[in-house]
Amino acid sequence: MPLLFRRTRTAEPSAIDVDHAGQRFEVALRRRPGLRRLTLRVSSATGQVVLTVPEHVTFASARSFAEAHGGWIAARIARVPERVGFVPGSAVPVRGIPHRIEHRPGMRALVKAEVDAELGPVLLVSGFSEAIPGRVRRYLTSEAGKDLREAVAKHTGALGIPARRIAIRDTKSRWGSCSSTGTLSFSWRLIMAPPFVLDYLAAHEVAHLKELNHSNRFWTLLKALCPQTEEAERWLKRHGAELHRYG
Repeated sequence: MPLLFRRTRTAEPSAIDVDHAGQRFEVALRRRPGLRRLTLRVSSATGQVVLTVPEHVTFASARSFAEAHGGWIAARIARVPERVGFVPGSAVPVRGIPHRIEHRPGMRALVKAEVDAELGPVLLVSGFSEAIPGRVRRYLTSEAGKDLREAVAKHTGALGIPARRIAIRDTKSRWGSCSSTGTLSFSWRLIMAPPFVLDYLAAHEVAHLKELNHSNRFWTLLKALCPQTEEAERWLKRHGAELHRYG
């Protein structure tokens, strides 16, 4: 019986460098079986550029495609909001209100939100300066958990169906999700949005406990749970990507 050999693809780079108008952009290369055409995307949250290509497309063709779209990549990246670190002097929204980060090394609490007579709303952070980013992030994650658990409890109480578990994560592609087993997952970054937006996301995922789809029945149920559904969706469409600029 003759031996059969499987043709293997020569190892190729995982990214393509694209030069445009004096700038260089790194384009991550992803291959996906069954894909019919090349797709190029720039994340509005992180600015990452990803080129997804079918298996049959050569690396040379993929590179030519990416290079031909250098101007398009540059324009999309220019729209990505500038990063704001969790460092003293930065303004970070908490429940929709900008809070200035202030370092208080000798303070007993790790992080405390209050209103300063001169500075207005502030986040006071104790400890060494290098610990500030992590402490602010943990504080915001904790506050998000508190608000989301409260909102979920309100909506599950109205619906009469309990959530199995609530998980707080840092998702990039979605603000929340509901699994078939009843686990609700949310982005901690929702704590930076106005409260009615967080409440809407909680209601959205709770509604999926009964309607695990986006049918007309789902939207009717969601609007009954959260009358501000349309207002919250407009806010997320206009400002949602900005929440990923912090931290």
